[in-house]
Amino acid sequence: MKAAVICFTDHGAMLARKLTKELPKREIACEAWLKKRGAVTAGGVRALSASLGEWTKEQFSRAEVLIFIGAAGIAVRSIAPFVQSKKTDPAVLVADEQGKHVISLLSGHIGGANAMTRLTAKILGAEPVITTATDLQGKFAVDAFGARRGMYLDSMSCAKEIASELVSGKSVGMRSDFPVFGPVPEELDLDGTPEAGFVIGVREEHPFLHTLHLVPRITVLGIGCRKDTDEQHLKDVVVQVLKEHHIFLESVCRIASIDLKKEEKGILALAEWLDVPFETFSAEELAGIVSEASLSESDFVKSITGIGNVCERAALKSAGVRTLLLSKTAREGVTVAAAVMDYTVCMED
Repeated sequence: MKAAVICFTDHGAMLARKLTKELPKREIACEAWLKKRGAVTAGGVRALSASLGEWTKEQFSRAEVLIFIGAAGIAVRSIAPFVQSKKTDPAVLVADEQGKHVISLLSGHIGGANAMTRLTAKILGAEPVITTATDLQGKFAVDAFGARRGMYLDSMSCAKEIASELVSGKSVGMRSDFPVFGPVPEELDLDGTPEAGFVIGVREEHPFLHTLHLVPRITVLGIGCRKDTDEQHLKDVVVQVLKEHHIFLESVCRIASIDLKKEEKGILALAEWLDVPFETFSAEELAGIVSEASLSESDFVKSITGIGNVCERAALKSAGVRTLLLSKTAREGVTVAAAVMDYTVCMED
């Protein structure tokens, strides 16, 4: 995680230096700048020659946390042109230049601003100011829960509805396709069917009238294809197959195939598009895979690769499991299979 700090006074620079020293101890890289006429670089705080708007624009795209040490109004006006979405905006905090209060200003849950506010306040010896209703009432925050675990949330409007139900003192539903460890908050209903609720899984299902999906990135795609398969065609097939089987594309964490395909442009392009690694295995490695169900075998594929099945074996091998989520599906020279890595849901952070 990267944090960027901007301050405007010498005393603010003292606080910034404290953050650049302490945040890296929590595995948060931290850089700081002083925007002041005649500012002198010292103690890890650099003089900022660019405009505040230029600095904010740059940091909005490269840092996960922005910390303004100064007036809240300055921060609000600075970030206003760049605010886009709860899903993508960085966490923004404001600390007064005397270090008395730290305010969670933007992206409190998904961006982690509330958690960063508490940490920053602890480092500075300040009072954290959190204004989100679920935090104030000590209620479960589904968006923060998912964000801290790297999950994809498919509907922010549904997340908002769940938060509203919880703040109103109502229960919301919870379902998980994976084992759950740790105490479940009492406001989460594991058995009933309240109007609003969330599902933790990689498939789309709707047990509630208003269902939010929390999607962990744990699905491995096994891919096989003809040599020089068109990039767009391969992408279209994968998207179509996953959609037909109600599997979230956002759950994909890796692509796997045989090492004969390690330079296959279509698969490489797919991995780049999904922003996931591409892993390959030798025919010998894939041949040793053990599955709980019989695998689809092809004499033609075996004559080319040395094994009768690439996509299913590659998915299982890469995921480290013996059960397929999706068996081999063939479309116009492309084969797709999927497996889900072992996963547990921990309720405690």
